[in-house]
Amino acid sequence: MEEAAAKQELDVEKVVQDILGTIEREREREIVARRFGLFDRRETLEQIGELLGITRERVRQLEKAIITKLRASASRDLPHIKEIDQALSAHLKDMGNVARISDISARLTRESNKLDQARVAFLAHLSPSIVIIEDNDHFFHSIGLASEHTEKAIRDMVSKITEAIKGIGEPTTINEITGKIGSDNPKHVEALAGISKGIASLNGRWGLVKWPMVNPKNIRDKIYVILHDNKKPMHFSEIAEAIKKSDFKRKNVTTQAIHNELIKDKRFVLIGRGIYALKEWGYKRGTVSDVIAEVLRKENGPLHRDEIVRRVLKSRQVKETTILLNLQGKKQFKRVAKATYALAESE
Repeated sequence: MEEAAAKQELDVEKVVQDILGTIEREREREIVARRFGLFDRRETLEQIGELLGITRERVRQLEKAIITKLRASASRDLPHIKEIDQALSAHLKDMGNVARISDISARLTRESNKLDQARVAFLAHLSPSIVIIEDNDHFFHSIGLASEHTEKAIRDMVSKITEAIKGIGEPTTINEITGKIGSDNPKHVEALAGISKGIASLNGRWGLVKWPMVNPKNIRDKIYVILHDNKKPMHFSEIAEAIKKSDFKRKNVTTQAIHNELIKDKRFVLIGRGIYALKEWGYKRGTVSDVIAEVLRKENGPLHRDEIVRRVLKSRQVKETTILLNLQGKKQFKRVAKATYALAESE
């Protein structure tokens, strides 16, 4: 896809105004403008019916008839529609043959605000080369290339992708999903997955929207993702900063809130002054003296203090002096030889 096409901007407000100007009856223009939210918020059938003094069903019938008529005349004499159709088709080819209206609008308009998106959606409804996937509980408002698939085919393929993800059972790559459904086009599969409200992605991982690793909703899950992806312990202030720089939907968190959640959740283990690790990495909760005791229990006998220090430092990021102070100052440990310690008999 040419770079120029990707940066192309259209004056969608003027295009919409010109198209509405071809509708003779003011009432019909009003219905279309209000139903699509072309100049203000989108209105319901009931709201428009009450305004115009007609039934909800009559509004629905008129809307359908107007759009059908406009679409039928699109290829002949509807102003700008050929340019719009070509622009939408070009961007869709570049984006995997299907995309959310919001993503298409971001390419075609300067601000891509709610009005811009509503106007792009309206124009897509009139474009001969485009199929529409309406917004509902399962899909974001999206469009696809009619030459590549019907609306039903798009929905069926998204269902197939969802089932493949369920079968894999954990967050995975788009390439694995592509192979699972027998496709050879990961870009198309990624585009299809992107229009589903049941699928989410984060940091190259794809999965079901209910899985925290691809769609973390609370602070604890976000902390987990940050630590998991960092692959090593972090100070709570570093975790807070990483969340603020992340791609999470909500990332305005305080350092204190992060620290509070780290303390509460058993998935996280304090291993140093403000430093936390994941329990799944093999770390156990406990004080430095607890770790020393565990080291001596596993040895089932005395150990030189240097060896004790070495082993404790595998699971705690503390100063050596901290370990030695615990070793020498706690009654649960006893010195049995020069610089050599064992558990006291009560242990």
